[in-house]
Amino acid sequence: MDRKEWNEILLSFPSPHFLQTWEWGEIKEKYGWKKDFLVWKDPAGRVQAACMLLTRSMSFLRGKIVMRICYAPRGPLFAQGDLALQNEVLDELQAYARSKKALFLKIDPEIVTAVGLPGSPDEKTDQTACDFQLNLQNRKWIFSGEQIQFRNTVILNLDRSEDELLAAMKQKTRYNIRLAQKKGVQVRVAEPHDFPLLYRMYLETSMRDGFIIRKQQYYLDVWSLFYSQDMARAFVAEVEGEAVAGLFLFYVGNRAWYFYGMSTDKHKEKMPNYLLQWEAIRFAKSHGCKIYDLWGAPDHFDETDRLWNVFRFKQGLGGEVQRTIGAWDYPVNKGLYFFYRQVLPRLSFLTRKQRGKAMSVEMNQNS
Repeated sequence: MDRKEWNEILLSFPSPHFLQTWEWGEIKEKYGWKKDFLVWKDPAGRVQAACMLLTRSMSFLRGKIVMRICYAPRGPLFAQGDLALQNEVLDELQAYARSKKALFLKIDPEIVTAVGLPGSPDEKTDQTACDFQLNLQNRKWIFSGEQIQFRNTVILNLDRSEDELLAAMKQKTRYNIRLAQKKGVQVRVAEPHDFPLLYRMYLETSMRDGFIIRKQQYYLDVWSLFYSQDMARAFVAEVEGEAVAGLFLFYVGNRAWYFYGMSTDKHKEKMPNYLLQWEAIRFAKSHGCKIYDLWGAPDHFDETDRLWNVFRFKQGLGGEVQRTIGAWDYPVNKGLYFFYRQVLPRLSFLTRKQRGKAMSVEMNQNS
Protein backbone atom coordinates (compact mmCIF):
# COMPACT_ATOMS: atom_id res chain seq x y z
CA MET A 1 0.00 0.00 0.00
CA ASP A 2 1.37 3.43 -0.93
CA ARG A 3 0.18 7.02 -0.44
CA LYS A 4 -1.65 7.28 -3.76
CA GLU A 5 -3.44 3.94 -3.46
CA TRP A 6 -4.58 4.51 0.12
CA ASN A 7 -5.79 8.07 -0.38
CA GLU A 8 -7.73 7.01 -3.49
CA ILE A 9 -9.46 4.36 -1.38
CA LEU A 10 -10.16 6.98 1.26
CA LEU A 11 -11.73 9.35 -1.25
CA SER A 12 -14.10 6.61 -2.44
CA PHE A 13 -16.09 6.96 0.81
CA PRO A 14 -18.92 9.46 1.22
CA SER A 15 -17.26 11.05 4.27
CA PRO A 16 -13.47 10.63 4.17
CA HIS A 17 -11.60 12.07 7.15
CA PHE A 18 -8.20 13.74 7.21
CA LEU A 19 -7.29 11.75 10.34
CA GLN A 20 -7.45 8.62 8.16
CA THR A 21 -5.12 9.97 5.47
CA TRP A 22 -1.72 8.53 4.67
CA GLU A 23 -0.28 11.90 5.68
CA TRP A 24 -1.69 11.73 9.20
CA GLY A 25 -0.22 8.25 9.59
CA GLU A 26 3.11 9.56 8.28
CA ILE A 27 3.15 12.26 10.96
CA LYS A 28 2.25 9.78 13.69
CA GLU A 29 5.05 7.43 12.58
CA LYS A 30 7.49 10.27 13.15
CA TYR A 31 6.26 10.42 16.75
CA GLY A 32 6.36 6.77 17.79
CA TRP A 33 3.41 5.07 16.08
CA LYS A 34 3.33 2.51 13.26
CA LYS A 35 0.65 2.76 10.61
CA ASP A 36 -1.15 -0.14 8.95
CA PHE A 37 -4.10 -0.45 6.57
CA LEU A 38 -7.06 -2.81 6.27
CA VAL A 39 -9.50 -2.87 3.36
CA TRP A 40 -12.72 -4.86 2.91
CA LYS A 41 -14.13 -5.46 -0.58
CA ASP A 42 -17.28 -7.11 -1.90
CA PRO A 43 -17.11 -10.07 -4.36
CA ALA A 44 -17.04 -7.60 -7.25
CA GLY A 45 -13.94 -5.91 -5.84
CA ARG A 46 -15.67 -2.74 -4.68
CA VAL A 47 -14.33 -1.24 -1.45
CA GLN A 48 -16.92 -1.51 1.32
CA ALA A 49 -14.87 -0.55 4.38
CA ALA A 50 -11.34 0.58 5.22
CA CYS A 51 -9.28 1.53 8.22
CA MET A 52 -5.88 3.03 8.96
CA LEU A 53 -4.63 1.66 12.26
CA LEU A 54 -1.91 3.15 14.45
CA THR A 55 0.04 1.00 16.92
CA ARG A 56 2.55 1.97 19.58
CA SER A 57 4.15 0.56 22.73
CA MET A 58 4.09 2.25 26.11
CA SER A 59 6.26 1.31 29.08
CA PHE A 60 5.50 1.71 32.78
CA LEU A 61 7.51 1.22 35.99
CA ARG A 62 10.82 1.88 34.23
CA GLY A 63 10.18 -0.62 31.49
CA LYS A 64 8.98 -3.45 33.72
CA ILE A 65 5.53 -3.28 32.14
CA VAL A 66 5.23 -2.76 28.37
CA MET A 67 1.82 -2.32 26.77
CA ARG A 68 0.93 -2.08 23.10
CA ILE A 69 -2.15 -0.13 22.05
CA CYS A 70 -3.90 0.18 18.69
CA TYR A 71 -5.94 3.17 17.58
CA ALA A 72 -8.02 3.93 14.49
CA PRO A 73 -8.46 7.74 14.44
CA ARG A 74 -11.89 8.43 12.96
CA GLY A 75 -11.99 4.89 11.65
CA PRO A 76 -13.11 2.49 10.40
CA LEU A 77 -14.91 3.96 7.40
CA PHE A 78 -17.98 2.25 5.94
CA ALA A 79 -19.54 2.65 2.50
CA GLN A 80 -22.90 1.56 3.93
CA GLY A 81 -24.35 0.46 7.27
CA ASP A 82 -25.01 -3.22 6.62
CA LEU A 83 -24.86 -5.25 9.86
CA ALA A 84 -23.07 -8.19 8.23
CA LEU A 85 -20.34 -5.84 6.97
CA GLN A 86 -20.03 -4.25 10.40
CA ASN A 87 -19.55 -7.63 12.03
CA GLU A 88 -16.99 -8.68 9.43
CA VAL A 89 -15.00 -5.50 10.06
CA LEU A 90 -15.24 -5.76 13.85
CA ASP A 91 -14.22 -9.45 13.73
CA GLU A 92 -11.09 -8.61 11.78
CA LEU A 93 -10.25 -5.57 13.92
CA GLN A 94 -10.49 -7.69 17.05
CA ALA A 95 -8.31 -10.37 15.47
CA TYR A 96 -5.83 -7.67 14.42
CA ALA A 97 -5.56 -6.40 18.00
CA ARG A 98 -4.98 -9.91 19.28
CA SER A 99 -2.34 -10.59 16.62
CA LYS A 100 -0.46 -7.46 17.71
CA LYS A 101 -0.76 -8.61 21.35
CA ALA A 102 -2.28 -5.23 22.08
CA LEU A 103 -3.69 -4.27 25.43
CA PHE A 104 -6.70 -2.82 23.62
CA LEU A 105 -7.89 -1.35 20.35
CA LYS A 106 -9.60 2.04 20.25
CA ILE A 107 -11.87 3.16 17.42
CA ASP A 108 -13.82 6.41 17.05
CA PRO A 109 -15.53 6.19 13.65
CA GLU A 110 -17.55 9.19 12.56
CA ILE A 111 -20.83 7.30 12.79
CA VAL A 112 -23.48 9.95 13.36
CA THR A 113 -26.15 9.03 15.88
CA ALA A 114 -28.04 12.34 15.66
CA VAL A 115 -28.02 15.87 14.30
CA GLY A 116 -29.43 18.81 16.22
CA LEU A 117 -29.41 19.64 19.91
CA PRO A 118 -30.69 16.88 22.22
CA GLY A 119 -34.40 17.29 22.78
CA SER A 120 -34.79 20.11 20.25
CA PRO A 121 -37.62 20.08 17.66
CA ASP A 122 -35.10 19.74 14.80
CA GLU A 123 -33.26 16.76 16.35
CA LYS A 124 -32.97 13.77 14.00
CA THR A 125 -31.60 10.42 15.12
CA ASP A 126 -30.09 7.67 12.96
CA GLN A 127 -31.24 4.20 13.95
CA THR A 128 -28.47 2.48 11.97
CA ALA A 129 -25.85 4.33 14.02
CA CYS A 130 -27.64 3.49 17.24
CA ASP A 131 -27.73 -0.17 16.19
CA PHE A 132 -23.98 -0.08 15.55
CA GLN A 133 -23.45 1.26 19.06
CA LEU A 134 -25.62 -1.52 20.49
CA ASN A 135 -23.65 -4.06 18.46
CA LEU A 136 -20.42 -2.81 20.02
CA GLN A 137 -21.91 -3.25 23.49
CA ASN A 138 -23.06 -6.77 22.68
CA ARG A 139 -19.56 -7.62 21.47
CA LYS A 140 -18.08 -6.46 24.81
CA TRP A 141 -16.58 -3.24 23.53
CA ILE A 142 -16.41 -0.53 26.21
CA PHE A 143 -17.32 3.13 25.78
CA SER A 144 -13.96 4.81 26.32
CA GLY A 145 -13.14 7.12 29.18
CA GLU A 146 -10.38 8.50 26.95
CA GLN A 147 -12.07 10.31 24.06
CA ILE A 148 -9.05 11.37 21.99
CA GLN A 149 -11.11 13.31 19.43
CA PHE A 150 -14.20 15.38 20.08
CA ARG A 151 -17.27 13.18 20.17
CA ASN A 152 -19.56 15.92 18.84
CA THR A 153 -19.05 18.77 16.43
CA VAL A 154 -20.77 21.60 14.55
CA ILE A 155 -21.22 21.30 10.79
CA LEU A 156 -21.80 24.04 8.21
CA ASN A 157 -23.45 23.12 4.91
CA LEU A 158 -21.48 24.99 2.23
CA ASP A 159 -23.77 23.97 -0.62
CA ARG A 160 -25.35 27.43 -0.49
CA SER A 161 -24.50 30.89 -1.80
CA GLU A 162 -22.45 33.25 0.34
CA ASP A 163 -25.53 35.38 0.90
CA GLU A 164 -27.43 32.31 2.13
CA LEU A 165 -24.55 31.36 4.44
CA LEU A 166 -24.53 34.85 5.94
CA ALA A 167 -28.31 34.85 6.30
CA ALA A 168 -28.15 31.57 8.27
CA MET A 169 -25.79 33.11 10.82
CA LYS A 170 -26.94 34.79 14.00
CA GLN A 171 -27.37 38.53 13.65
CA LYS A 172 -24.55 39.28 16.10
CA THR A 173 -22.16 37.10 14.11
CA ARG A 174 -22.95 38.92 10.86
CA TYR A 175 -22.51 42.25 12.67
CA ASN A 176 -19.12 41.20 14.03
CA ILE A 177 -17.90 40.10 10.59
CA ARG A 178 -18.83 43.50 9.17
CA LEU A 179 -17.35 45.28 12.18
CA ALA A 180 -14.00 43.53 11.63
CA GLN A 181 -14.04 44.61 7.99
CA LYS A 182 -14.86 48.23 8.91
CA LYS A 183 -12.17 48.32 11.61
CA GLY A 184 -9.46 47.37 9.14
CA VAL A 185 -8.90 43.69 9.94
CA GLN A 186 -7.22 41.99 6.99
CA VAL A 187 -7.12 38.21 6.45
CA ARG A 188 -4.52 36.55 4.27
CA VAL A 189 -3.53 32.99 3.41
CA ALA A 190 -0.39 32.11 5.35
CA GLU A 191 2.81 30.77 3.82
CA PRO A 192 5.11 28.16 5.42
CA HIS A 193 7.40 30.89 6.72
CA ASP A 194 4.43 32.08 8.82
CA PHE A 195 4.08 28.76 10.67
CA PRO A 196 6.40 29.68 13.57
CA LEU A 197 4.29 32.83 14.02
CA LEU A 198 1.14 30.73 14.11
CA TYR A 199 2.73 28.50 16.71
CA ARG A 200 3.64 31.45 18.91
CA MET A 201 0.01 32.61 18.81
CA TYR A 202 -1.14 29.05 19.51
CA LEU A 203 1.18 28.87 22.51
CA GLU A 204 -0.22 32.15 23.80
CA THR A 205 -3.76 30.85 23.31
CA SER A 206 -3.03 27.65 25.20
CA MET A 207 -1.52 29.51 28.15
CA ARG A 208 -4.44 31.94 28.27
CA ASP A 209 -7.19 29.32 27.92
CA GLY A 210 -5.56 26.64 30.05
CA PHE A 211 -4.97 23.74 27.65
CA ILE A 212 -1.77 21.85 26.92
CA ILE A 213 -0.16 21.70 23.48
CA ARG A 214 2.86 19.91 22.03
CA LYS A 215 6.25 21.36 21.22
CA GLN A 216 6.63 23.56 18.17
CA GLN A 217 8.26 20.98 15.88
CA TYR A 218 5.22 18.71 15.96
CA TYR A 219 2.94 21.43 14.58
CA LEU A 220 5.51 22.56 12.03
CA ASP A 221 5.72 18.96 10.80
CA VAL A 222 1.92 18.60 10.56
CA TRP A 223 1.31 21.95 8.94
CA SER A 224 4.20 21.67 6.47
CA LEU A 225 3.30 18.17 5.28
CA PHE A 226 -0.40 18.85 4.73
CA TYR A 227 0.37 22.22 3.13
CA SER A 228 2.82 20.57 0.72
CA GLN A 229 0.17 18.00 -0.30
CA ASP A 230 -2.47 20.71 -0.90
CA MET A 231 -4.59 19.29 1.91
CA ALA A 232 -4.45 22.30 4.24
CA ARG A 233 -4.04 26.06 4.39
CA ALA A 234 -3.51 28.49 7.24
CA PHE A 235 -4.98 31.98 7.58
CA VAL A 236 -3.72 35.01 9.49
CA ALA A 237 -5.79 37.98 10.62
CA GLU A 238 -3.84 41.24 10.83
CA VAL A 239 -4.46 44.77 12.06
CA GLU A 240 -2.14 47.37 10.54
CA GLY A 241 0.22 44.57 9.51
CA GLU A 242 0.36 42.97 12.96
CA ALA A 243 -0.84 39.36 13.30
CA VAL A 244 -3.59 39.06 15.92
CA ALA A 245 -5.25 35.68 15.16
CA GLY A 246 -4.96 32.63 12.94
CA LEU A 247 -6.46 29.28 12.06
CA PHE A 248 -5.40 26.12 10.30
CA LEU A 249 -7.80 24.45 7.88
CA PHE A 250 -7.56 20.86 6.60
CA TYR A 251 -9.50 19.71 3.54
CA VAL A 252 -9.97 16.26 2.01
CA GLY A 253 -12.52 15.41 -0.64
CA ASN A 254 -15.61 17.56 -0.21
CA ARG A 255 -14.97 18.46 3.42
CA ALA A 256 -12.92 20.99 5.40
CA TRP A 257 -12.02 21.05 9.10
CA TYR A 258 -11.22 24.07 11.27
CA PHE A 259 -8.77 22.20 13.47
CA TYR A 260 -6.35 24.66 15.07
CA GLY A 261 -7.27 28.18 16.15
CA MET A 262 -5.01 30.77 17.74
CA SER A 263 -5.24 34.40 18.83
CA THR A 264 -3.57 37.11 20.86
CA ASP A 265 -5.17 39.61 23.23
CA LYS A 266 -4.48 42.47 20.84
CA HIS A 267 -7.33 44.24 19.02
CA LYS A 268 -9.96 41.80 20.30
CA GLU A 269 -12.54 44.60 20.12
CA LYS A 270 -12.14 44.53 16.33
CA MET A 271 -13.50 40.94 16.24
CA PRO A 272 -10.75 39.41 14.06
CA ASN A 273 -11.83 35.82 14.76
CA TYR A 274 -15.19 36.36 13.10
CA LEU A 275 -13.72 37.63 9.85
CA LEU A 276 -11.06 34.91 10.02
CA GLN A 277 -13.73 32.21 10.10
CA TRP A 278 -15.71 33.83 7.31
CA GLU A 279 -12.68 33.99 5.01
CA ALA A 280 -11.80 30.35 5.81
CA ILE A 281 -15.40 29.36 5.02
CA ARG A 282 -15.23 31.24 1.72
CA PHE A 283 -11.92 29.54 0.87
CA ALA A 284 -13.31 26.07 1.66
CA LYS A 285 -16.36 26.75 -0.50
CA SER A 286 -14.24 28.02 -3.42
CA HIS A 287 -12.08 24.89 -3.06
CA GLY A 288 -15.10 22.66 -3.76
CA CYS A 289 -15.88 21.68 -0.17
CA LYS A 290 -19.52 21.04 0.69
CA ILE A 291 -19.05 20.67 4.45
CA TYR A 292 -17.17 22.88 6.92
CA ASP A 293 -16.51 21.08 10.19
CA LEU A 294 -15.97 23.46 13.11
CA TRP A 295 -14.38 20.59 15.08
CA GLY A 296 -15.69 20.24 18.56
CA ALA A 297 -18.92 20.64 20.51
CA PRO A 298 -19.84 19.88 24.12
CA ASP A 299 -20.40 16.37 25.42
CA HIS A 300 -23.20 17.84 27.53
CA PHE A 301 -25.11 20.72 26.01
CA ASP A 302 -25.34 23.03 29.00
CA GLU A 303 -23.34 25.91 30.45
CA THR A 304 -21.30 23.64 32.73
CA ASP A 305 -19.48 22.05 29.79
CA ARG A 306 -15.96 23.39 29.20
CA LEU A 307 -16.72 23.93 25.50
CA TRP A 308 -19.92 25.89 26.04
CA ASN A 309 -18.61 29.38 25.17
CA VAL A 310 -16.71 28.09 22.14
CA PHE A 311 -19.85 26.22 21.08
CA ARG A 312 -21.94 29.40 21.24
CA PHE A 313 -19.43 31.09 18.93
CA LYS A 314 -19.68 28.19 16.46
CA GLN A 315 -23.46 28.15 16.72
CA GLY A 316 -23.47 31.79 15.70
CA LEU A 317 -21.92 30.82 12.36
CA GLY A 318 -25.12 28.95 11.51
CA GLY A 319 -23.89 25.42 12.05
CA GLU A 320 -25.78 22.28 12.97
CA VAL A 321 -24.79 20.00 15.84
CA GLN A 322 -23.61 16.53 14.82
CA ARG A 323 -23.33 13.82 17.48
CA THR A 324 -21.45 10.55 17.02
CA ILE A 325 -21.00 7.26 18.87
CA GLY A 326 -17.65 8.47 20.27
CA ALA A 327 -14.61 6.31 21.03
CA TRP A 328 -14.92 2.63 21.99
CA ASP A 329 -12.26 0.25 23.31
CA TYR A 330 -11.91 -3.47 22.67
CA PRO A 331 -9.88 -4.86 25.61
CA VAL A 332 -7.73 -7.80 24.59
CA ASN A 333 -6.34 -8.23 28.10
CA LYS A 334 -9.12 -7.12 30.42
CA GLY A 335 -7.07 -7.23 33.61
CA LEU A 336 -4.27 -5.04 32.28
CA TYR A 337 -6.81 -2.84 30.50
CA PHE A 338 -8.49 -1.89 33.76
CA PHE A 339 -5.06 -1.35 35.34
CA TYR A 340 -4.25 0.97 32.45
CA ARG A 341 -7.50 2.87 32.97
CA GLN A 342 -6.59 3.43 36.61
CA VAL A 343 -2.96 4.42 35.97
CA LEU A 344 -3.42 6.55 32.86
CA PRO A 345 -5.26 9.47 34.51
CA ARG A 346 -2.42 9.83 37.01
CA LEU A 347 0.22 9.66 34.27
CA SER A 348 -1.75 12.14 32.17
CA PHE A 349 -1.88 14.55 35.11
CA LEU A 350 1.91 14.35 35.55
CA THR A 351 2.49 14.72 31.81
CA ARG A 352 0.21 17.75 31.62
CA LYS A 353 2.01 19.27 34.60
CA GLN A 354 5.41 18.78 32.95
CA ARG A 355 4.17 20.14 29.61
CA GLY A 356 2.65 23.12 31.39
CA LYS A 357 6.01 23.97 32.95
CA ALA A 358 7.74 23.57 29.59
CA MET A 359 5.15 25.80 27.93
CA SER A 360 5.68 28.51 30.55
CA VAL A 361 9.42 28.45 29.87
CA GLU A 362 8.86 28.58 26.12
CA MET A 363 6.38 31.42 26.48
CA ASN A 364 8.89 33.43 28.49
CA GLN A 365 11.56 32.78 25.89
CA ASN A 366 9.26 34.03 23.12
CA SER A 367 8.14 37.14 25.01
